[in-house]
Amino acid sequence: YFYENNFKYSEVTYSPSQRDWTEEGVEVLSLWFYGDAANAAERMYVALNGGTAVYHGNPNAALIDTWTEWIIDLQEEFTDVDLTNVNTLAIGFGDKNNLQAGGTGLVFFDDIRLYRPAPEPEQQP
Repeated sequence: YFYENNFKYSEVTYSPSQRDWTEEGVEVLSLWFYGDAANAAERMYVALNGGTAVYHGNPNAALIDTWTEWIIDLQEEFTDVDLTNVNTLAIGFGDKNNLQAGGTGLVFFDDIRLYRPAPEPEQQP
């Protein structure tokens, strides 16, 4: 995805065919991304149904030039979203709460998936 934040922020939106993100015990959204050290430093976020953006913990995530997994706890992070009716998934760059012109960059995304939480490791006797 090529982002160009001359207009404050950039985002790409996807409409998933599976709208109930609570079925089968799903609790986690996972996505892999690959940035470039030459990108402009912009905050990366995910938003569901046009709701509040959840920002990556690293404000320079767009600069990470190795495949990196971002795991988001749906119940914890998207408290303002009806997870039984997800109409849109947006991935973007910039700060939607503090609009400022920014820079440009290219980030690749792959394996955007929903998961159940990993089982707890068993205690050894």
